[in-house]
Amino acid sequence: MDIPYTSTARPDTGIYNAKVGIWLFLASEVMLFGALFSSYILLRVGALPGDWVHGLLNIPIGTFNTAVLITSSVTVVLGWASLQAGNFGRYKVYQAVTILCALGFLGIKSFEYREKFSHYEVWLKNPVTVKHGHKEVKTDRILGHIEYQGHHPYFWRTKTLADKKVEAFKIEVDPYHYSLTPKELAHARAESKGHKHEVLEIKSSDVKRLSAFTPSHGPYFAIYFTLTALHALHVLGGALVIFYIWGPGAKMWKTDPQRYMNRVEVSGLFWHFVDLVWIFLFPVLYLL
Repeated sequence: MDIPYTSTARPDTGIYNAKVGIWLFLASEVMLFGALFSSYILLRVGALPGDWVHGLLNIPIGTFNTAVLITSSVTVVLGWASLQAGNFGRYKVYQAVTILCALGFLGIKSFEYREKFSHYEVWLKNPVTVKHGHKEVKTDRILGHIEYQGHHPYFWRTKTLADKKVEAFKIEVDPYHYSLTPKELAHARAESKGHKHEVLEIKSSDVKRLSAFTPSHGPYFAIYFTLTALHALHVLGGALVIFYIWGPGAKMWKTDPQRYMNRVEVSGLFWHFVDLVWIFLFPVLYLL
């Protein structure tokens, strides 16, 4: 028994079954990401002045990743349009570019994550003087890369200092801090270009708390990793589906071309949703 309307559109709705299914699925996805974005807004609005993180993400890399995803969105449409014109070879090329863009996006994101795992904030029991550009500032919170025994450690916590019997460590201090206003932050970054970062030696006994830029650091990085990791899983899932349709599932083009084009269209709708989520994520997390 054949399932009706897998290839042709229903006469009452004008769309085929899979398209109904993907729109219902995307409606549930909107609710999922909408709840997470709402949580972000509530957390940020309720944060104390100077406590909300900004300026600690790599904007050039985030911008490049945005361009990569937008490019993949274009190639998905061009691939589907090529099928509509009956040009299967051109479709294969465009979808191959889409898959490469997806892998590139995930690779760049993994590089960003790695940087966060070796970047720390150290809360001190007593304030110290550090350089912010050409100014000296007294602070009890230091941002930077920790150096210990010739390498950058990963995932250290305050307890790690005692477990590893670390008496002291060096930290390469960032010349800016998220308690600065965006204008002050931009000025501090401009002043720090071409200058070596200050290196401080910190005694473990002076440390009140230590945390890498991981979810345990605070609300900002908790929501950052939740949103970006969930989005990355959607990118991976979408890329796997597109790869299957592009590779092993391509034999359907010879047996039922209309149904195959429908599959490509449905996977493309999901991919556009993934791109749209990132277009919201990028300004909210990186720029604001």
